[in-house]
Amino acid sequence: EMADGMMWDSAWQLMVELAQISLFAVGGATSALPDIHRRVVELNGWATETQFAEMVGLSQAAPGPNMLLVSLIGWKVAELPGAVAAFVGMCGPSSMLVFCLSGVWEQFRDARWNKALTAALGPTSIGLTLASGYLVTMGASISVGAVVLIALTAVATLFTKLHPLWCVALGAVAGLFGWI
Repeated sequence: EMADGMMWDSAWQLMVELAQISLFAVGGATSALPDIHRRVVELNGWATETQFAEMVGLSQAAPGPNMLLVSLIGWKVAELPGAVAAFVGMCGPSSMLVFCLSGVWEQFRDARWNKALTAALGPTSIGLTLASGYLVTMGASISVGAVVLIALTAVATLFTKLHPLWCVALGAVAGLFGWI
């Protein structure tokens, strides 16, 4: 059981860490995963590689926004105060930045720099999302069955129109029967 003072200190520290990440999270929470992982697992030791991968998996499987991940991390770090602090830290600064800059962005919609920046954000987001997938894969328990499932899911997602829920169902069946 964590002492109340330590819980609030950890919640505050997590909020500050996530606030910094949120200001540079191009493409949403998934693209910010490498930096979240670095701070949560490597720098602060709030979770292990496996725990982080499990929280990512749970946040992706649950209905709702991908941002659920930060609340799960917050709960792990400091229970309810941590979950609230994590949500505020990840959503607050970026929401305020977008609110404040949206008028300027719209005013310069046809500017060359705006078009160039907009064109660059797509590939950047895709690269960060792929890096996130790699990071989570390496943090998960890897077996031959898991590698096969990961490969099948990647191929199905990239090259077919198969709904992702079928991949989740396949993973659930594989786990149920001990194939992964």
